[in-house]
Amino acid sequence: MKKSLLNIPLKELFLVLFIFSGIGTAFSACNDEASPQVNWANCDFTGKNFKNKDLSNAIMSGAIFDNADFSGAILENTDFNFASLKNTRFDGARMPRVRLLSVKAQGASFKNTVLENARLSRAQLTNADFTGARADKAEFYDAKLESALFIDARLNETDFEHSNVSRANFERAILNKAVFRNARLHQTSFKSAEMSRAVLDESDGLNAHFSEANLTKASFREAEIEESVFTGAILKDTTWSNYKRCRASSIGTCQ
Repeated sequence: MKKSLLNIPLKELFLVLFIFSGIGTAFSACNDEASPQVNWANCDFTGKNFKNKDLSNAIMSGAIFDNADFSGAILENTDFNFASLKNTRFDGARMPRVRLLSVKAQGASFKNTVLENARLSRAQLTNADFTGARADKAEFYDAKLESALFIDARLNETDFEHSNVSRANFERAILNKAVFRNARLHQTSFKSAEMSRAVLDESDGLNAHFSEANLTKASFREAEIEESVFTGAILKDTTWSNYKRCRASSIGTCQ
């Protein structure tokens, strides 16, 4: 004989209601309207338009947003961890403290985006465009940034340790106190960049270009920079690969 709801013990009844409530939420979440704190985890929004939407504190982990458009959106504290963001546009978006750990964002555009204190460790960002972005104190630890663009970006105290930024372009970027320890810098351009007190210890700078860069008090301890270009670079009190401290008058060559 089947039990009626009236005959089910109270504890079991609450369990049944909880399970069915969870199932309903799982199926309806992807249809929820764009709003702060929305939960779109694991949803598929390929090619969707979210321009100027407020999605702060939202949960997007594991979701697919390939070719989507978040231009001008508010994404503060939003969680995109492990999401797919290939060729997605974030131009002009406000994304402080956004979480983008291990995302697949090859070819994504972050032009003029606010990314201060953002977390992008182990992200796949090959050919991504961060031109004009403001990403002070962001984390790109162990990120794949081959051929990425950081032209005119502000990256003070940003962490690129163990990252691969080969062929990336940091021309005129502001990188004071940025960290490139153990980073791969093959053919990377830092032309005219501001890099005072930047840390490039143990980095692999094969054919990297630091022409006209300001490297005052920067550190290259044990870095591979024999084939790097420093034409016109300011090397005032810079620490060289052999631990030598460059003279204050050093320009282009560590004296």
